[in-house]
Amino acid sequence: MVSAVTVLDEQFGRLPELGEAAVKGLPQDRLNQRLSGTGNSIAWLVWHLTRVQDDHVAEVAGTEQVWTADGWAARFGLPVPDDDTGYGHSSEQVASVRVDSPDLLVGYLHATVERTRAFLAELTDDDLDRVVDERWDPPVTLAVRLSSVVGDDLQHLGQAAFARGLLSA
Repeated sequence: MVSAVTVLDEQFGRLPELGEAAVKGLPQDRLNQRLSGTGNSIAWLVWHLTRVQDDHVAEVAGTEQVWTADGWAARFGLPVPDDDTGYGHSSEQVASVRVDSPDLLVGYLHATVERTRAFLAELTDDDLDRVVDERWDPPVTLAVRLSSVVGDDLQHLGQAAFARGLLSA
C-alpha cells in the first residue's frame, strides 16, 4: 500500500518540471506581462506559489524559509517585505513583482521543493494527523495544510501555463 506521505511527495515532486515548462525561454517582457494589463503575470504566479509553499512548509516544519535562509529574497530584490507571499496583493503590488530571468524563478522553486521533500522524508502517515492550525473549525491538520499547498501550487502553475499559451498565440 502506498503511504499518504509518498503521494504528497509525488505531487510536490512534479512542481519543478511544471514550473520550468511555464517559464522556460520566456523573455523578460513576456515573463512580466499582465494579460489585459491587470492580470497576474507568469512571473508573479510562479513567485507567489513558491512563496506560499516556502512560508507554509517552513511554518509546519519549524524552520526558516528558503526565501531568507538561502538568500533568495536578496537575489530577487523585490520591493516587498521578506515575509510577503503575494497573498492579497493589490494590482499595484502584483505589478511591482518583476523578475528578470526564468532561471531565478526556477531556481527558487527547485530549492523550495527540495526543502519540502526533505521535510516529507522525515514524516510518517501518523504525523499527518498533527493539528497545525487551530484558528479554523475544524482545526487544520498537517495533511490538510500540505494538500492545500500542493493544490494551490498546481492551480497557479496551470494559470501560468494558460497565460503562456495566450501570450504565444
